[in-house]
Amino acid sequence: MLQSRWSQANSLLCVGLDPDLTRLPAHLAGRDDAIYEFCRQIVDATHDLACAFKPQIAYFSSLRAEDQLEALIAYIKTRYPDLPVILDAKRGDIGSTAEHYAREAYERYGAHAVTLSPYMGHDSVTPYLQYPDKGAIILCRTSNPGGSDLQALPVRSTPLYLHVARLVAEQWNSNGQCGLVVGATYPQELAEVRAVVGDLPLLVPGIGAQGGDIEASVRAGRTASGQGMMINSSRAILYAGKGEDFALEARRVALETRDAINLSR
Repeated sequence: MLQSRWSQANSLLCVGLDPDLTRLPAHLAGRDDAIYEFCRQIVDATHDLACAFKPQIAYFSSLRAEDQLEALIAYIKTRYPDLPVILDAKRGDIGSTAEHYAREAYERYGAHAVTLSPYMGHDSVTPYLQYPDKGAIILCRTSNPGGSDLQALPVRSTPLYLHVARLVAEQWNSNGQCGLVVGATYPQELAEVRAVVGDLPLLVPGIGAQGGDIEASVRAGRTASGQGMMINSSRAILYAGKGEDFALEARRVALETRDAINLSR
């Protein structure tokens, strides 16, 4: 599904859906479905420019808006059935609990993929891998500064993030359903991960508001075919405009971002 989208849309741009109630346009204030409506209009305005959408679950659940998240994912799957939806949840727990998190992501919300933490090992990821038609995107080298606290620690003279990359690519990816999260803020590490994992898909946050360099990230993380990446931008696109034309402004920035990515491919 992702491979098809990369080709058909000619895009490596993943649009993150992080609805902040304090930043929504004033004309949506007071609506019971404000979060859904805001995200729906973003989706409609940018769908042809994106290879995937990535709703962040915390932005919905903190506002008791899980029903709007369910409705949003259902809308995307119905209106744009060729577009993958990645639920950004970063789950990581023991196997029996992970079974319920997997059901939440894949069955309740209907996401095509979910982000996961590898910290508790293979048995904490196994319940997700038992859905062979769904994606499991494992945190590897994250874009936040504090990621170095653990991810850069040496494991047998190799940084932990590279150990995770090899583990996922060589052992956990038996169904061909795994990907890795590698931040755009560390292009050298991104290149190292790509060298280790071959054509494994990489979800790359950190451009836009976090300051990651698009050209450096694309050159470091692309596959030989110029694909293999879902380069995420959230806030820079979502909040490009503040008025009733916010969706048009979001499209403008998404188009600029998609084109900037393609220039480096």
